Amino acid sequence: MTTAVVVGAGPNGLAAGLHLARSGVDVRVLEASDTVGGGARSGELTVPGVVHDHCSAFHPLGVGSPFWAEVGLEKYGLTWKWPEIDCAHPLDSGDAGLLYQSIDATAAGLGEDGRRWQLAFGDLARNFDDLGHDLLRPILGVPAHPLRLAAFGPRALLPATVLARWFRTERGRALYGGIAAHLFSRFDRPLTAALGLMIAASGHRYGWPVAEGGSGSISAAAAAALTDAGGKIETGVRVVSRADIPDADLVMLDLSPAQTLTIYGDEMPARVKRAYQRYRVGASAFKVDFAIEGDIPWTNPDCVRAGTVHLGGDFGEVRDTERRRAAGVMVDRPFVLLGQQYVADPTRSNGTVNPIYAYAHVPRGYDGDATGAIIAQIERFAPGFRERIIATASAGAAQLHSYNPNFAAGDIIGGTNDGLQMVLRPRLAIDPYAVGVDGVFLCSQSAPPGAGIHGLCGYHAAESALKSLPRR
Repeated sequence: MTTAVVVGAGPNGLAAGLHLARSGVDVRVLEASDTVGGGARSGELTVPGVVHDHCSAFHPLGVGSPFWAEVGLEKYGLTWKWPEIDCAHPLDSGDAGLLYQSIDATAAGLGEDGRRWQLAFGDLARNFDDLGHDLLRPILGVPAHPLRLAAFGPRALLPATVLARWFRTERGRALYGGIAAHLFSRFDRPLTAALGLMIAASGHRYGWPVAEGGSGSISAAAAAALTDAGGKIETGVRVVSRADIPDADLVMLDLSPAQTLTIYGDEMPARVKRAYQRYRVGASAFKVDFAIEGDIPWTNPDCVRAGTVHLGGDFGEVRDTERRRAAGVMVDRPFVLLGQQYVADPTRSNGTVNPIYAYAHVPRGYDGDATGAIIAQIERFAPGFRERIIATASAGAAQLHSYNPNFAAGDIIGGTNDGLQMVLRPRLAIDPYAVGVDGVFLCSQSAPPGAGIHGLCGYHAAESALKSLPRR
């Protein structure tokens, strides 16, 4: 019987192990932490009874993942919950751009930009499943839906700054800019429009749901499915060298390229080793979890109903903030992504005490304390927020890296989304999952299609591993 060892039990490691186990492979998963999940964990970080997501929080690509749908994680206890408003982007004027799952409802709130929003995202949302089939996999291959890609391509190639000019109102531009900022990159480079287009389109197709009970519920369901398929999971097992990996026909690495080099660098072909050495770490995040009394007192009342709130001012400010951050400057008003998961999932709260999730984009490796800057950004759009804080838990680059070594220097997206690395990660290759060592494959979010709790990095890596077997 074919055997496989999976190193790392994040969502992609679990997905890789699950696909192999369902294909008849004897799978053993090794996880350094005491619990599975990687970036998809949840727990009581501030006060008892209040549940926070440790990293990933909202899952438009998770609920729309064809692999998770095929597995049927709902059979293993996963329940998706949707907020009434997926995302809000408040402005200093008190106005706000509002993103609904319904593109018509979104357009209705954007005034003269409503029609332009529908033209920018409508066809992508309608055809998202076909488009995602080709984009959420290695880019080097024959597309199954070339006409869909041809329609997407001209928009995707644009810098986000150019696409933003399509919108005439500050509300429309800001709403797009906040979504585009998920790229963690400056906006004036080619291809930077692509991720914002995909996230908005996937939201209009599937919404931006949360997992009931916390994002850890996704990992728990995937682990239960893996166990049901015959796989074995061992926690508290740290792999730091080749000697720590049991002999197996296949080895799947839910690790960063840097960790992979530490383990297999001496065995890699020179060209692969050089590519991994050149792989660039992304920007850093600074995360703060709050326990607050009641709701955030937003100036714009619609923000109270939103699962996600983007805090960064108008498009020009977000653009400039991201440019300066990329240049290594810690700005006074960083872009902040704020989560109110309890709006959709009240099981996370304890009575009237609610969890708030917030992270700021900060310069790579930033070692200062951005807690005050994040609070000030929230206060800017919700005066009186500070008085509602009961407890906080902050994590900078070093703490995020310690929590999960895949988050190198606080990079929670597995590598910079800049230039060709955004589409050719971790290296230019027909099979980007193969690390150049017989039977060893990279299955982390540093492999295609990149970050997101969709499990597709693991699934595609497992497919690559299975295809290798006849040749071995």
